[in-house]
This record gives sequence, C-alpha cells and structure tokens, in this order.
Amino acid sequence: MTSMKAGLEIHQQLNTQKKLFCPCPTILSENYSKEIVRKLKVSYSELGEIDIAALYEQSKNKIYIYQFDDSYSCLVELDEEPPHLINPEALKIAILLAEFFNMYIPSVLQVMRKIVVDGSNVSGFQRTLLVGLNGWIEYNNKKISIQTLCLEEDAARKIEEGEDYIKYRLDRLGIPLVEIATGPDINSPEELKKVAEYIGLILRLTGKVKRGLGTIRQDVNISIEGGEKIEIKGVQNLDIMDKIAEYEVLRQRRLLEWQKLVKERGIDGYELE
Repeated sequence: MTSMKAGLEIHQQLNTQKKLFCPCPTILSENYSKEIVRKLKVSYSELGEIDIAALYEQSKNKIYIYQFDDSYSCLVELDEEPPHLINPEALKIAILLAEFFNMYIPSVLQVMRKIVVDGSNVSGFQRTLLVGLNGWIEYNNKKISIQTLCLEEDAARKIEEGEDYIKYRLDRLGIPLVEIATGPDINSPEELKKVAEYIGLILRLTGKVKRGLGTIRQDVNISIEGGEKIEIKGVQNLDIMDKIAEYEVLRQRRLLEWQKLVKERGIDGYELE
C-alpha cells in the first residue's frame, strides 16, 4: 500500500454529574417543553476582523430552532447567563489523562473560545481549555505522540434539518468532553484501528467516561506521499475504521495517478471520463 500517514482526534464525553459550566445534569432526553428561534449574525473580532466561514453561513439565512427543558438546561445553555465556575470533577479527570499520556500541563489553564458556525452552540463558540501538550503513549513498541489534550463542552444535539432550518436539543450542550489529538505517526489502516482501540481502552479504564453510541466520536486525518491531508469526520464504529482508511488511501492514490496522466498527456481531465 502507498505510504500512509494518519492521526486521530478522539472526542470522549466524561461521565460527570454536572455539565462543564453549570449545575445541569449530563443526561439526554427525548422531552422538551420550550423552543427558541435564532439566526446567525456575524460580529467583528477583537482585531476588527470577520470570520469568512461565519459570514458564509450567515448568507444562507438559516433559522436555528433550539428545544430545551428545565430538567437538563438553564440560562447558561441559552447564552442568557455567564458560565459558572468550571466543573472541578471534569478538570481533575482531564489532568489525570494528561498525566497518563506523559504530557506537559501548563501552570495556568485558560478558557478559550472556538468559533462554531453551524448553530450547534447557541453562543456561536465552544468553550475549551488546553490541558496538556507534547505527550506520548507506547503501543506495540512504538511511540505515538499525543499532541494536545483539551477539555471542552459538547455541542447541542441535532434533531432535524430542513432546507432553511436546523433543530437542535440542548440536553447534550455543555456535557464535558476531552479532545485527544495524536500526531501523524500511524502508518497503516490496521495500526490506526488498534491505536484507536488502545486509547479508547485507556479512557474506559478511568471509570469516568460515558459509554454508548455517540459518547465517543473520532476524526481521522489521512495523507499519502504527494497527496493532501484529508479529515474524515465522525467515525464511531471501530470495526470499519481500517476499511475507511484503506478506501481513502485508494482514493488518493487513484487521484494522483489521474493527475499524473493528465499532466503527461497535456489534456483536459474531463476527456478521460
């Protein structure tokens, strides 16, 4: 197989009693008693700049409908009240994981904002803390670098989407999760699957992570020599992760062959179809 490099971004919900920035419970519910409707409006940053992606999403003029109930959400989720102090239980779990992954933990942990433009965060951004840097794990006599470990709030849960609207439920919004990013040190589909399984096992051994469909989500970054890095979002089934990688490598390899053929013959690519 063509030389492959891959890395993982693993998003794992933590099994805490409370959400990351408020005392609401970390439960999912099919019930809701209220809805609010909002639209995305772009604002200038502190540097006087406008995010291009946010401006593009605003141009779609979509309506965002948020379903909620007092049993699992409060004014923090509605962005009508400032966030409370961070959940100390979630922070301790994140620091414990950073220690296990041999990471450097900054002496000051600063809450940052990641811009979110798909409506899944009512505030338009995700609160996140960089907890660990430059770590590693050893798997099968090989070091796999763990570049970053972040503690952040999960997004709202998408319920329904139409041409001009999206419905979200606020039960999932604010649940603590850790985001673990490896370096591009994985060199085969089989190794990719095994490393993902190994990190997942480490997380479960803490006894502090949620279990079940949707509680862990994995993004896979794959590239081959001469190609571009491609991110495959939301892989949840480990059983097919190696196949996903195999097909992506095959797709990139065929694309490179096609580009080489076009260059050699000096023809328009559409003539090859």
